[in-house]
Amino acid sequence: MNEQFERMLGRVESLLTRIESILPQPLGAPDWASSIAFRYRKRGAHGQLEPVRHIGAMALGELKEINDQKEKIQRNTEQFVNGRPANNVLLTGARGTGKSSLIKACLNAYSARGLRLIEVDKADLVDLPDIVDVVADRPEKFIIFCDDLSFEEGEPGYKALKSILDGSVAAASPNVLIYATSNRRHLLPEYMAENMTYTHTDDGEVHPGEVVEEKISLSERFGLWVSFYPFSQDEYLTIAAQWLSSFGLDEAAIAATRPACLVWALERGSRSGRVAYQFARDHVGRIAA
Repeated sequence: MNEQFERMLGRVESLLTRIESILPQPLGAPDWASSIAFRYRKRGAHGQLEPVRHIGAMALGELKEINDQKEKIQRNTEQFVNGRPANNVLLTGARGTGKSSLIKACLNAYSARGLRLIEVDKADLVDLPDIVDVVADRPEKFIIFCDDLSFEEGEPGYKALKSILDGSVAAASPNVLIYATSNRRHLLPEYMAENMTYTHTDDGEVHPGEVVEEKISLSERFGLWVSFYPFSQDEYLTIAAQWLSSFGLDEAAIAATRPACLVWALERGSRSGRVAYQFARDHVGRIAA
């Protein structure tokens, strides 16, 4: 009888262990000394903050032809690190123009003064309140980074982000800001039919309808908007020259790459900073063989 009871007890304990493994668990704090950047990862019902072991050595001085955008982001980040009021930031515009690189460069520039970064995927934004709770009492300053952010209709992360930015009783703590990049300024798809919801007053003013207002409302909760634009040919060549120089080429060698650099951009249909970087890597890799 005792053996049957012990076997049954063992099975019950095994069952309880399995049940506990699929139940949501409180988010634990990582080893904050292990890195200056972390990723929030969700496995089943469990989320955890994982240190980023290899961080790109991007420097602010390496980012060319985006001086106005760089000045705005750097000023806001400086205010934040110094404990002064600062804004959540939405960086929008053409792909490959340095939006994400600028945020990573700011992290490298200010990490020695206590700046840290937590990257959160769009699908995990519903867990933002838990992440904020974990870092709220830390002495560091945390940027919650959402890269390439956009939403489709009805996605749960939309309302979670909207609440944490502004309007929720449980607001973000003073040591947390959200920096997001997107190709959409309003973060939600816009449709031709929505233009029909606009209303006109007698004096000619135009007012958006409720659907449009809702789509605009999330973007407006970011205090600072920074726009990025496609590069001209000269700007593209300047960026490519910067990357070629960082790989050790001298001015004469860089000048000789100009025709190949332009063909590279033409083949890809883009003159972005990302394309310039890819050309530099390809060129330097080939001539080093």
